[in-house]
Amino acid sequence: MALALASTTTVAQARSEVDPVRVRAQLDFLAGPDLHGRGSATPDEAVAAAYVASQLQGYGLKTAPGMTGYLQRIPVLRQAQAGPVELLIDGVPAPDATPLRVVGGVWGGKVAILGRIAPDTKAAVLVVPDVGAKNADIAKARTQVGAAVTIVIADKDTVRATEASGGRPALPRYFPNETPTGRTSTVAVGPDTMRRLLAGAPTVTLSVPFTLAHDSTTNAVAYLPGSDPAAGVLLLTAHLDHLGIGADGTIWPGANDEASGTVALMEIARSMAMGKRPRRGILFVAYGSEERGGFGARWFGDHPPVPLKDIAANIEFEMIGASVPKLAADRLMMTGYERSDLGPELRAHGALIDADPYPEQHYFQRSDNYALALRGVVAHTVSGYGEVATYHTPQDTPDRIDAPYMVRAIESLLKPIRWLADSRFTPRWNKDGQPKE
Repeated sequence: MALALASTTTVAQARSEVDPVRVRAQLDFLAGPDLHGRGSATPDEAVAAAYVASQLQGYGLKTAPGMTGYLQRIPVLRQAQAGPVELLIDGVPAPDATPLRVVGGVWGGKVAILGRIAPDTKAAVLVVPDVGAKNADIAKARTQVGAAVTIVIADKDTVRATEASGGRPALPRYFPNETPTGRTSTVAVGPDTMRRLLAGAPTVTLSVPFTLAHDSTTNAVAYLPGSDPAAGVLLLTAHLDHLGIGADGTIWPGANDEASGTVALMEIARSMAMGKRPRRGILFVAYGSEERGGFGARWFGDHPPVPLKDIAANIEFEMIGASVPKLAADRLMMTGYERSDLGPELRAHGALIDADPYPEQHYFQRSDNYALALRGVVAHTVSGYGEVATYHTPQDTPDRIDAPYMVRAIESLLKPIRWLADSRFTPRWNKDGQPKE
């Protein structure tokens, strides 16, 4: 969708309004072909982080307390696939097996079938023949039997999962000081293989050749000091990575997910930097590696430039390039709206936000805000619609963004965020609102 530009713009308007041309230019760069989809923990992601950092620095923002620059570089270990993944049933390869998420090594043994598990059964492999089985029931059964491998029937959801990973199985990534325990593999199979698994009591082996690779992911971090050191800090965030390049060489641009939120972060930073100094300090952070384990947010939570207890609230901006079908055309949704008193207060001060109308999608747990929420920070994501047709596809390009909606969304957040930065209101979790798991 083309972005409209007024023929004349006064200085006052330029200081108070979001410029559609600048928004489109930033979007085109971040989601353009030269950044190759900003794959998590890749050099392209690092370039995107450096670009965001340079923009924030150019607005006059400072380095965060205790930091000497605008970038946090984060070490990540990655299991890299070193050969074909193979599923063997009684020693015979399953030709229709599609690995979805796998752990390097050789796994397998006795099979248990969901819905037919006797008490005290222990098995290395859990077979799920029902495409309608609930994730919670699968997880419970997997824990009950101690399975390291789960085999499901291939369907449209597993096809979507394979496409969303760029045609490659997802292998674990972790911080160098972590022990990757408790991780399991999931493989989808066709109906012929499922019939073989259900016909008897086979022995199943999953072989995943791998090597270890040392990567790094990058956060861009900038700080707007507040006028009252005792007022705490507001944390505004987005994630700057996407899925990169698929197995077939196709670029996954990630314009809506999540160049749009990153542009919103930069535009809000620009507006706040040009205005009156806020009472609270504001940290602006663009995280790396959200798509592959939330490493940027988790690292930030473990290494915050200010104590977490001093962060009054965290607002993440994500996928604001498409309106929410279940809401009015100009509205945004806030994930976990009912969990704290932040959403109603922002709404009372002009924010065009409503409660998340898709609780079954668990969006609150699926964004970077969750890493901070688990640590006690009142943290939510403000979003447009996530499940658009281009979501996690190579078609998520700048020309498919609803540009007027995106510009209006950014403009609608400026006043309420300014209020929150100047306010004496400190958000609190509602009863049982803070996540614990």
